[in-house]
Amino acid sequence: MPSPVVEFRNVSFSYGGPVVLEDVAFLIESGDFVAVVGPNGGGKTTILKLMLGLLTPQQGTIRLFGQNPKQSRPLVGYSPQFLSVDFCFPLTVFDVVLMGRIKPTWNPAALWYSKEDRNAAREAIRIMQLEKFIDAPFGGLSGGQRQRVLIARCICGKPKLLLLDEPTNNIDISSEQILSQILTELNQTMTVVMVSHDVGFVEECVKKVICVNRSAAVHSVSELGDNQTINSLYGHTGMKLVVHGHR
Repeated sequence: MPSPVVEFRNVSFSYGGPVVLEDVAFLIESGDFVAVVGPNGGGKTTILKLMLGLLTPQQGTIRLFGQNPKQSRPLVGYSPQFLSVDFCFPLTVFDVVLMGRIKPTWNPAALWYSKEDRNAAREAIRIMQLEKFIDAPFGGLSGGQRQRVLIARCICGKPKLLLLDEPTNNIDISSEQILSQILTELNQTMTVVMVSHDVGFVEECVKKVICVNRSAAVHSVSELGDNQTINSLYGHTGMKLVVHGHR
């Protein structure tokens, strides 16, 4: 039987102060589309960074594709929540997406990409429905278009696991609908894990929900409705997401 794509086994983590995650355990299987939800400060982004091996747990074990996360990084595409970039810098969409082909063994002194790299970038741009922007300045795009460019950069490297931190932040409804459709199609060939506060987007796309607030619990989205446990998770009423207890 193949190993899970992601396995957390009794994982605890802190940044040197209060515990952020405690005794977290879950599996993500090949082909899953998972949303990680929970309140701000609950540990959602920390979970993604632990998956990437950017952080090391104080307790427990994490495996990606049956290996240490650092060993499996070439199989992962990651788009962070916050982008630190000078939007006046003259990078085109094609330039940004090509960065997804840079590997640890890449020779920066060569100053060029291969034909295969360029074809992979064009294909990623096509998948993200950005062909008409291929030569456009990245800084001149809308928030939704930039988000799709960054995801194109992720998938340009042909990952098996796609990690997205708040991909619907600051984008409009039309852009959300496009992104929802594209991610659903990408999920046919790769496992997708995303952090999101966007309830409607979660309902539309995902197969499984990991609720995180120091601990973690895994649930399906086969039944939706008002839920006391979700309200408790977020610390207020009015949330509509999953009916817990369904697998």
